[in-house]
Amino acid sequence: MFSITERHRCPSDLSPDDEARLVERAKRDPEAFGLLYERYVGRIYRYLYYRTGNHQDAEDLTARTFYRALEHLPRYQERGLPFAAWLYRIAHNIVVNWQRDRRRRPVVALDHVTMHAVEGDPQGTVEEAEERERLMQAFYALPPDRQELLILKFVEGMTNAQIGTIMGRSEGAIKSLYHRTLLELKKHLEGTDGGTRPNPDPNQ
Repeated sequence: MFSITERHRCPSDLSPDDEARLVERAKRDPEAFGLLYERYVGRIYRYLYYRTGNHQDAEDLTARTFYRALEHLPRYQERGLPFAAWLYRIAHNIVVNWQRDRRRRPVVALDHVTMHAVEGDPQGTVEEAEERERLMQAFYALPPDRQELLILKFVEGMTNAQIGTIMGRSEGAIKSLYHRTLLELKKHLEGTDGGTRPNPDPNQ
């Protein structure tokens, strides 16, 4: 069941009520849980890949996340938050433990910093690749919680309130951490020969 590459069959436009009914059904019906898996596996995998920088580790931790979700689903209660927030919280705890066990920072995967060639402009391609690599090096120089904040905001497109739910912090604490993170990222980038940085919007 836990295959990252399988075709997704679950509709991506479920209403909150429809999803809530599917979650309740999944507590008794493994096929319904499979639909939830198909709905969210790509997002959870992407999140864990950015946290680990490695496809194999991301696949392993994605499987752990959904096994843990399946184990605890009977006790899940909807509290006005999306089901995805619960899954991200499980993934967050799993990757934090994984990083603590290894006492290491993730290594940037080669395929993550390599840019596709731009026809007729090989020099521009090299410069773009170097710029992206500087950005990723600055990103991975940040503490794990700040990496996670940037992933959730810029990759997953979450609001500060949603990020706070996953990271177990208040919305105000996330705004403050976000501001400090951007300053620290800028500092790391200015320590290199250049780079791009996200456009800060602390009110999101």
